Amino acid sequence: MEDIYDCVVIGGGPGGLTAALYLARFRRKILVIDARESRAALIPVSHNFPAFPDGVTGRSLLSRLREQLEPYAIDTLAESVVALERRAEVFRVVTATRTVLARRIVIATGIADRGMSGENWRLGIEAGGLRLCPICDAYEIIDKSVALLARTEHAASHALFLRDYTDKLTVFHVGAEAAFAADEAVALANAGITIVHDVGAGVAVDAAGRASVRAGNAVRSFDTVYPMFGCHPRNELAKTLGAQCDAEGKLLADPYQETTVPGVFAVGDVVSGLNQISVAVGQAAIAATHIHHGLRDQTVSY
Repeated sequence: MEDIYDCVVIGGGPGGLTAALYLARFRRKILVIDARESRAALIPVSHNFPAFPDGVTGRSLLSRLREQLEPYAIDTLAESVVALERRAEVFRVVTATRTVLARRIVIATGIADRGMSGENWRLGIEAGGLRLCPICDAYEIIDKSVALLARTEHAASHALFLRDYTDKLTVFHVGAEAAFAADEAVALANAGITIVHDVGAGVAVDAAGRASVRAGNAVRSFDTVYPMFGCHPRNELAKTLGAQCDAEGKLLADPYQETTVPGVFAVGDVVSGLNQISVAVGQAAIAATHIHHGLRDQTVSY
């Protein structure tokens, strides 16, 4: 027979692991399916996650969360989910090796950055030559030479945010559109931001993690490069159940993190909102607590 769980958590990033921790402490029978693809693992050092005054690496944070779960002896599976279906009052979760049933689902599958397929890009992130999140790490680039590669729909807002940290900022506009909106162009000019329009501009990272930008026939080096081409929410599993998304593909959720599919919850970057670890952790606490209260008529697992 297929195993039945109170909840299956899909995704092992900070949000998913926090949801698992809460559910374990609520004495729920849970399974965490973690393909070890969390974007958090890319973080070289985070200085804005509370309680780590010297910063914490993404890998270390994930390791600590997994270690924190060990005493609860919850079930885990280091695989990807290949199918998610609704069967009457439960959900059927399928991986390459197992099929299980669950009364509730937590989707914590995160996002994947677009345009991050060049040689040495992981090394560039580890060395700080490439950065992905100005909210997380712009403080670390104060007064440094910085390049931002972005398309029209994101370039101006990202550039003006980064300008608060450095005046050595060059924006490589790689959008197909020839110009910014009039108000954006005025704001960028007033901020003294250098603009280079080049649809073919690209990022290169050497073996030491140093980043440069190729534009036209020139190669320019920078202390840090932000290649901000958007991201792809890993929403496919939820969408197979009919879950609704916003214009960017982020899952819509109510104040308890329940998606538009009853019984399916979503936390972290896959949900519409701010992509921050602290946000994912808070969402996980809310979702797990609501799930537990909603299952109070179920027998507690001992």
